Amino acid sequence: MKKGLYGVMLGAAVLLAGCGENWQDHRGNRISQADLQDRWMVVNYWAEWCAPCRHELPEFNSLAKNPDIVVFGINYDGISGDELQALADEMDIEFAVMGQDFVDSFGLERPQVLPTTYVFNREGELLHSLAGPQTEETLLALLE
Repeated sequence: MKKGLYGVMLGAAVLLAGCGENWQDHRGNRISQADLQDRWMVVNYWAEWCAPCRHELPEFNSLAKNPDIVVFGINYDGISGDELQALADEMDIEFAVMGQDFVDSFGLERPQVLPTTYVFNREGELLHSLAGPQTEETLLALLE
């Protein structure tokens, strides 16, 4: 899928989300479209068995403390429920980990490489699809 099509799909998702769509993270917290307004959104695909994913998690934990940025994780293996909660706790993931409903709402494709990170601007447009490990510094540079 090309970047332009992501924008079209995301636009449709944003319109649908504006109609009351919301999602639940691995802790049971509800997240709505209103929670995302006027904020950068960073979505990171990770897996327990992926060493670079584990290495970059503290970078995303730190990035998530920025009030202008919302960070979401997506477990590549589709783990959910109590198993996902336990795994996220074991891996010290401090940001929200979302499920397939969130992925579908934003038209995110399953990545071919892990880790993969998607960066959306404040208007909800996909700006970057980044393969490989990221740092807080490199991600902040993209958000300027």
